[in-house]
Amino acid sequence: MPTLKNAFGLIRALVPIIYCGSLLYYFLDIGGSVEGVETIGLGPTVLGLGVVGLLFCIPLIIKIMRILSGPRLPGSGGGRDPSPSDDESGADADAAIARYKARQSAPAVSNAPPNAPIVSPARPIVSPAHKSGGPAVRSGFGRRIG
Repeated sequence: MPTLKNAFGLIRALVPIIYCGSLLYYFLDIGGSVEGVETIGLGPTVLGLGVVGLLFCIPLIIKIMRILSGPRLPGSGGGRDPSPSDDESGADADAAIARYKARQSAPAVSNAPPNAPIVSPARPIVSPAHKSGGPAVRSGFGRRIG
């Protein structure tokens, strides 16, 4: 299957090159020569077609180099060095979830006064009432009410 994909990729890269080349051939055939093309006023057109045709050669060259370099190995993304394990990099999802659940179910601090608010890393400290005696203002996201 990869060979069929490579073949279609090469054909897709060749189509614009063939189109620009056929237009260049047509305009040069009408003029007879480069001087003849300039005489009838198609000099900038032929020059532009040549430049665009050369730009379309870049993807073709890249596709040919990828085909000749061989298939890529699975997991060779290139962004990260595969040598460090998940434990060293701290990307273990199960361990992160276990730490989160352990923090959420941890008992309150035993030496805190009985009326002290419970401090959790997941929730901000909110005092029960302002100094003015009004209702407590919640800090967080969302609409403000009142």
